[in-house]
Amino acid sequence: MGLFNWVKSFFGRDGTLTLSECFFELGVDFYYKRLAVETCIDLIANSLTRCEFQTFEKGKSVRSENYYLLNVQPNKNQNASQFMHSLVSKLVFNNECLVIMQDDQLYMADDFNRKEFVMRENFYDGVTVGDLTFDKTFRESDVLYFRLNDKNIMRAIDGMYDSFGKLITSSMNYYKRKNNKRLLIKGDFLRAQDDETQKQIDAMFEGQLKNWFDPDKQGSAFQLQDGYVLEDMSDGNQGASVNGSSRDIAALVDDIFNYIAMAFHVPRGLLKGDVVDIEKQIDGFLMFCINPIAELIVDEFNRKMYSKDEYLERTYLKIDTTKIKVIDITDLAPSVDKLFAVGGLSINDILELLGKEPINEKWADERYVTKNYSKANELEGGELSGT
Repeated sequence: MGLFNWVKSFFGRDGTLTLSECFFELGVDFYYKRLAVETCIDLIANSLTRCEFQTFEKGKSVRSENYYLLNVQPNKNQNASQFMHSLVSKLVFNNECLVIMQDDQLYMADDFNRKEFVMRENFYDGVTVGDLTFDKTFRESDVLYFRLNDKNIMRAIDGMYDSFGKLITSSMNYYKRKNNKRLLIKGDFLRAQDDETQKQIDAMFEGQLKNWFDPDKQGSAFQLQDGYVLEDMSDGNQGASVNGSSRDIAALVDDIFNYIAMAFHVPRGLLKGDVVDIEKQIDGFLMFCINPIAELIVDEFNRKMYSKDEYLERTYLKIDTTKIKVIDITDLAPSVDKLFAVGGLSINDILELLGKEPINEKWADERYVTKNYSKANELEGGELSGT
């Protein structure tokens, strides 16, 4: 577009200048928000995938049908990792998730309607899984329903980004305008203002300036005719103290990551890949983010898949979140030795803790206590004595 046409484009058909046509149209780019949210989802889902769903029958750890269902294959088309990623994604974006059981398999609902009651079970209809919509109504006791928060946090994030995203887009436009090359050409332009003459002038300037501004050119020259003066009106040559910097844009994007990390209780360093104080970050991540979600999942499974009497007799489901942290075996050795010495762990317990297969021997499940300990009420005179 030529210089004259570019200026002319700001005016309406009736020759009037409108503000809506003059100023830059600000479009909101949601990719920054999407990147931060998807990163949170991956961190949470990957962490929960490393957890082990443990099943117990009357206090004894067993590998029952539910163990295989939750740790290996929930249904024929998904493994446990894919299922968990889908569950976390729906919890984050929709604040709720519905899982139904059909033919002893778990399926994630893509759409459903929930009818809530006070004194009787809730109903679910219009349940859709993939391209299949069930024509039946499910009761609360027939499904697994998860709700992340009382209010959908994504609505707050979307509302914040509606204004914050425009600020980022505005900063980008400002950066491009501040660092764009602008020239003022002075000379005798008193000539016929017909379209043909203007096209020739535009072609002359644009043809010469194109090579001059091309960064890939090793060298270029601009032929300035007699009677014309070329002035550089770019901000860098006008004595401006501060030009737009890309770091200003990066700081705004960084704020988006900080706000979203705060919303989902994910440490900011983990979200942005920082490794400083990684142990403390993981501890905080487990305490405020992973453990509450794991508790949410296990509570729903226990109240729907086991009866009250079974649960009280210690037949239930547990989630072991200790495997999320990667611990050096040499750092673990002193603690394991102490727990083994007081009968807290058996040999098989230690092997499973290290991610190894247990020994199929009775003695490997027995517990041992060091002789350095004795009962307090058996000490002479009620005082502690050396052993």
